[in-house]
Amino acid sequence: MMERRHLVNRRPCPELPPVAEVLTASVTAVFGRNYNHDFYHASLRYAQSLWLEGKAAQALLQLNKAFMADLRGGEQILAAWPLPYAAKRWVMSHCPGSDFLGNPVRHYQHLATRVSGIRAGLRRWRAWGCFHLAEKVLDHHDYPRDERQIENEEISIPSAAEVFDHLERTGLPDEAGLLHEVLAKA
Repeated sequence: MMERRHLVNRRPCPELPPVAEVLTASVTAVFGRNYNHDFYHASLRYAQSLWLEGKAAQALLQLNKAFMADLRGGEQILAAWPLPYAAKRWVMSHCPGSDFLGNPVRHYQHLATRVSGIRAGLRRWRAWGCFHLAEKVLDHHDYPRDERQIENEEISIPSAAEVFDHLERTGLPDEAGLLHEVLAKA
């Protein structure tokens, strides 16, 4: 098995905490189902490590895990490292062609329509927010929606305004404003 390492010339994502060493899934697994602020920080750090290894798609998946954290909005970690909408934008917009990114548009569409478990309602609206972010950042031709799913399951894609409205009511304080700001910069 090849040793995992950070790529020598890889620029770290400025929207994520710095890491010096290669991290593994164990940094989040130790929390079990305790999705507290330390879990959130560990998820962000692990995403940075994956990004530095050249694993953009896996970094985005790890940022989805960060959204599972049970935060209220006043935690100190959020002052330093806000909810990872900007980190997702940065990873998608800075991903080299040599990295596997997957199709974030399709991924977030599927996540939004299939999310379950803890805080599923809130995570669904966050996934729709990330869907709109991915559509704004990425080329529609290269990263299309899953039209078959939309047709077969009669899915109605909520507008960004609907997403903001739901996040305003169910998200962290000013989460809707944060997403709006990140989308505006995309």
